[in-house]
Amino acid sequence: MTFASLAARNLLRNKVRTLLTILGVAVAVVTFLLLRTVISAWTGAAEFAAKDRVVSRHKVTFIMSLPKRYVDTIRSQPDVKQATYANWFGGRSPGNEREFFATLAVEPKTYFEVYDELTFTEGSLAAFVEDKSGAVVGDVLARKFGWKLGDQVVLESGIFPNPVDRTWSFTVRGIYTTTSRTADRSTFFFHWSYLNDGAPQIVRDEVGWVVSRTKDPSRTADVGVAIDRTFDSEDTQTLSQDEASFNTSFLAGFSVILSAIDLVSGVILLIMMLVLGNTIAMGVRERTSEYGAMRAIGFLPKHIAGFVVIEAMVLSALGGVVGLGLSVPIVEKGLGGWLEQNMGGMFPFFRIPPVMAVAAVFLSLALGLLASALPAWQASKIRVTEALRRVV
Repeated sequence: MTFASLAARNLLRNKVRTLLTILGVAVAVVTFLLLRTVISAWTGAAEFAAKDRVVSRHKVTFIMSLPKRYVDTIRSQPDVKQATYANWFGGRSPGNEREFFATLAVEPKTYFEVYDELTFTEGSLAAFVEDKSGAVVGDVLARKFGWKLGDQVVLESGIFPNPVDRTWSFTVRGIYTTTSRTADRSTFFFHWSYLNDGAPQIVRDEVGWVVSRTKDPSRTADVGVAIDRTFDSEDTQTLSQDEASFNTSFLAGFSVILSAIDLVSGVILLIMMLVLGNTIAMGVRERTSEYGAMRAIGFLPKHIAGFVVIEAMVLSALGGVVGLGLSVPIVEKGLGGWLEQNMGGMFPFFRIPPVMAVAAVFLSLALGLLASALPAWQASKIRVTEALRRVV
């Protein structure tokens, strides 16, 4: 039997305490991975944004619209390959008002050229383009509401109430999936012209924002500047940003929340270290006489310290592995599936980042080492005569 195996087997003396400590570490690891996955999923849209897309909006605020004629002007820019536009519709399914999903009125012929990561089954996109009252929906949204191709869908909008009966009727012509982990698979798209024809006269021929694809991704920032300069003399001016910056600007409103989540994830690790430290310290106190006997038969102080450190490392390693194993069904399959289905706009792809999974295990080992430092030092300083007098 090796020294390391003896130290590891010593944990079996108090099976209940060892098991509870492992579970405590595992819970801390699950919580840490959950919080880090929330941050990763929330900020993924900015991290994985397309390098060649520019978003142009009203210079004052995103909720103010732009004249539709701006689209043709932007398309005429020499470095713009294609441009499209969209309006936020704010649709709700009657009877399911609590179920939130994005609803966008778009130009069907160009929108899915600019956002070519959205994919369709053969023929469904063409059917959508040809049907003015048609719609395409994400596969996650379709499963949630049970929508199939050809189904009639009625939506209400607080922003654009239909002048007839305040509802809008659509026919599902396509269901899309995506090749990008940041694309929302719970969005409802329909024709901008259908909305424009039924909207009040005061808001007709206006778009919410314009998205352009550049010919050279390295010149995306310059293209944004050129677009804004074009409209400097207009009454309505624009603010154009590359897609990453545009997505980051949305996250700015949640920066306090993200910072709080980041802080809490660190506190969780600190609590885990304290739990480990307490368990190891209790074990050292209980085995003081044994350590004294070991010193008496020739073990050096470094051997005693090593004995304590190995126990802590085994505990933290087991806790880290168990926590990682529990994180997959809890974080990804459980909570992740629910968030993707119900909050796809914010969490379109909720998966534990592999680097965080590896980091969680290594952090467990590192914190186990730190937690054992003081008990190991105390154990190495035990005096043989005093230790052998103790009755445990």
